[in-house]
Amino acid sequence: MANEEINLNEIKDKAKIFFSANRKMGPILILLILIVIVLATGLYTVNPEEVGVIQRFGKYTKTTEPGLRFRIPFGIEQVTKVPIRVVFKQEFGFRTTRPGTLTRYAEQDFEDESLMLTGDLNIANVEWIIQYRINDPIKYLFNIRDVEETLRNLSETALRQIVGDRSVDEVIVLSRQEIAFDSRQVLQEHLDNYGSGIQITSVNLQNVTPPIPVQPSFNEVNSAMQEQERIVNEARQRYNQVIPEARGKALQVIEQAEGYAINRVNRATGEAARFVDVWREYNRAKTVTQKRLYLEAMEEVLPNIDRIYIVDETQQGLLPFLDLQKGGAQ
Repeated sequence: MANEEINLNEIKDKAKIFFSANRKMGPILILLILIVIVLATGLYTVNPEEVGVIQRFGKYTKTTEPGLRFRIPFGIEQVTKVPIRVVFKQEFGFRTTRPGTLTRYAEQDFEDESLMLTGDLNIANVEWIIQYRINDPIKYLFNIRDVEETLRNLSETALRQIVGDRSVDEVIVLSRQEIAFDSRQVLQEHLDNYGSGIQITSVNLQNVTPPIPVQPSFNEVNSAMQEQERIVNEARQRYNQVIPEARGKALQVIEQAEGYAINRVNRATGEAARFVDVWREYNRAKTVTQKRLYLEAMEEVLPNIDRIYIVDETQQGLLPFLDLQKGGAQ
């Protein structure tokens, strides 16, 4: 105990000697310490993808851009850094545990999020992803108490609303892109009404399937629909081959008939005109016209007759006609 008292007394003596020797340096040291404290509590850095929201005694005052900035120290001004240039992602119906080439998903069941009732009273298992970014840091920080939970609830509400207006076939196969687009529009309207400061960049339906108990039946229905579509496509192909060909043949027959009709009409018109001309000439000179018609008829008839007999009214018998030109030719 005596040794401890001696050591304490020695320490006190040395401290008195030190402060008495450095009495003039005390204010400077205090000033340096204050400067270090001010710099340590006043300087802050805002990253390139962030903005700094300044609150003075809890009230918003300003927003600072990326870089090295200064605030009033000692807790008078507080800085909240908001990443406005980062795209965030929320998953529904599943969770990714390790992204990458070999993505791993959580084995936990999230059917309370993914099971949805369709417009035709069927059930679909819908897994989807939303991507968003913060476009208004002030609204994001001060308008909603729990932004992430509110976003999840609104997203689930919007998608259930859209899915509830469509049939199970549209949800699973036919209208996936349309459903994703409509749900994005509805979700953005809800977020704007809440003043969330969030902008939805995309809504993607990741996996849409029927519930596990009915998947075999649904696959059979899909196979039947694909077979139906195949048969319809083959019928349309056959239709496109046969109908144009039939139409072409019909047009050809019609054109031939029209051409034949025009030919017959023209021939009849010409023969009628020829008959009228002959009739006029006959009225002008009946004897000459009769002889000419007779001779023209003989010119057409006689070359087709093998034997010719000339009958004379004054002769008792028939006189054979000797065709010297024909005999000479033979």
